[in-house]
Amino acid sequence: MTQSGNPVLAVELAGARTLFLRSLRALPVMLRVHFAEAIAWRAEFLIWVLAYTLPLIMLALWTAVAREAPVGRFGEREFRAYFLATLVFRLLAASWVVWDMSFQIRQGTIVSRLLRPIHPLMQFAAQQAAALPLRAVLATPIAAAAIAWVGADALTDDPLQLAMLPLLLVGAWAITFLVMAIIGSLSFYWESALGIFDLWLGFYFLFSGYLMPLELLPAPVRAVGYWMPFRYMLSLPVEVALGLVDRREMFQGLAIQWGWTAILTVAAWAVWRAGVRRYSAFGG
Repeated sequence: MTQSGNPVLAVELAGARTLFLRSLRALPVMLRVHFAEAIAWRAEFLIWVLAYTLPLIMLALWTAVAREAPVGRFGEREFRAYFLATLVFRLLAASWVVWDMSFQIRQGTIVSRLLRPIHPLMQFAAQQAAALPLRAVLATPIAAAAIAWVGADALTDDPLQLAMLPLLLVGAWAITFLVMAIIGSLSFYWESALGIFDLWLGFYFLFSGYLMPLELLPAPVRAVGYWMPFRYMLSLPVEVALGLVDRREMFQGLAIQWGWTAILTVAAWAVWRAGVRRYSAFGG
């Protein structure tokens, strides 16, 4: 059935388009407001940052292993560079929206967001993105110390790869946010939606390169992992920054990353929309 033959669908699409454009216009204001909130909660923010120190533990573990003999093409220096880059990029691409959404839906305070003229997912996205400058401030001295320790020559010398890093980081953050938004939206259906996130997190640790470079996984497992979204949430930016992939692999990975971003954007909108309808039907 065409759009013109379905007036209800046409009205819904027009409403969604209007809401999206209104959200875009309000985005700069939302970013300023939420950045001020991030500054106000800087102590809690610092505690959150300190919780992302697992790469330092893995650095100690893998460098101890590499003292005996290199693991693949990774010696002690290569492992240091890899896990320090992982720490920095993890800080920059992280999100915590799943906990905010789950809490607000279960407590009923999500209603206040539903009453605003801006789509709630855009509100959550602005809240998360507004913390990025503060995270960058905290990550910069870590990155500087890492470069001083392992040497600047541990980074790629390809200017194109360096230029593509911001786009890769935006894509990594977008996938992280969208996955969390989908799981958070499941709180409209289940009280234990965070249990699903814990399961997701287990796969993330294995397939994102958080615990080890992906190339150290068995070939069949690695081949499957390259088509899953996890690599593009962390490992790919690290691989590009350290020159572990060439330009062809970088652009192939970039295409897959933004393909996942498009798929997850549609999925997040659909799950949220269905959840809100169920929530309203049950008197939420």
